Amino acid sequence: MGLKKIDTNIITGFLGVGKTTAIIKLLETKPENEVWAVLVNEFGEVGVDGALLNGKGAYVKEIPGGCMCCVAGLPMQVGLNLLISQAKPDRLLIEPTGLGHPKQIIETLTNKHYRDLLSLKSVITLVDPRNLNNNRYLENDNFNDQLAVADVVVANKTDQCHELDQQRFKHHLEHYDPPKQASGWVSHGQIDPHWLDFDHQNTPIKPSHYHTTKPSEHKTKGALPAPAMTLEKDERFTRRENSGQGFFSCGWLFHGGAEFDYNKLYTLMTGLTADRLKAVIKTNNGVYTFNSVAGVLSMTPITDAADSRIEVINDTALPWDQIEASLLNSVID
Repeated sequence: MGLKKIDTNIITGFLGVGKTTAIIKLLETKPENEVWAVLVNEFGEVGVDGALLNGKGAYVKEIPGGCMCCVAGLPMQVGLNLLISQAKPDRLLIEPTGLGHPKQIIETLTNKHYRDLLSLKSVITLVDPRNLNNNRYLENDNFNDQLAVADVVVANKTDQCHELDQQRFKHHLEHYDPPKQASGWVSHGQIDPHWLDFDHQNTPIKPSHYHTTKPSEHKTKGALPAPAMTLEKDERFTRRENSGQGFFSCGWLFHGGAEFDYNKLYTLMTGLTADRLKAVIKTNNGVYTFNSVAGVLSMTPITDAADSRIEVINDTALPWDQIEASLLNSVID
């Protein structure tokens, strides 16, 4: 009798749609007798999502610094093999970067190396319905690719939507043939765990939905992603930048003893108009996660964090030196 295959799901969606929050919610539904693992990929190199997922009841492995499908999927395969061997999971959740290409990830998961090891279940794509009226998203190949390969499409952040957004969402789904296996209208990432168990249907991608991109055209700097950022002994902070696929990122990691002035930090965060900002930061008012999409900031208090991590992503390079100076000015000596 062969070994039971690992049920595997891809949870995808564009920048800032709420993928990590959705995975955290899913982990709350994990059966007690099962081991789950999460392979998470970030465009930046700081590893904020990994920090948010740690301690949530699953093994977590990060692939920071770019798209996990680049370089013929080698970064993904290395991380995947390590996670499988260490965790021996019953279920594997894969969260690609919001700038990722799930079509290539699916091809990796179903190739000869994993065919007898993994059972690819539903690909779940989250979407902010408000973006279905924005040509910046509708004309983006990654955005359309993520929707095209999905078995389940979930409208998230619906508490911020209007009736017209819901109508656009329903209308958009009508164009897929075959139709999606399920769809949802949720807020705060409340994915129905039953959706995980649908089998992936290998739907051919129509040219209108997917534009073939050569790896050389979308890979980020370097042959392989760097490991998650760490500090050298006695180092106060470090910074790394990344670029590719028409986007730029800059991330900072501050040592665990650094404490930020909450008011100064809040002023800095609300003043940034980046496409995406995410952070876990220790302040004199407690530990907070910061999330900003297109300049709209939200904050959530959390119990603790090992250190402070900030990642900013934008379609143009921002004045990173000035942002860093403001961050340093917010640190309480």
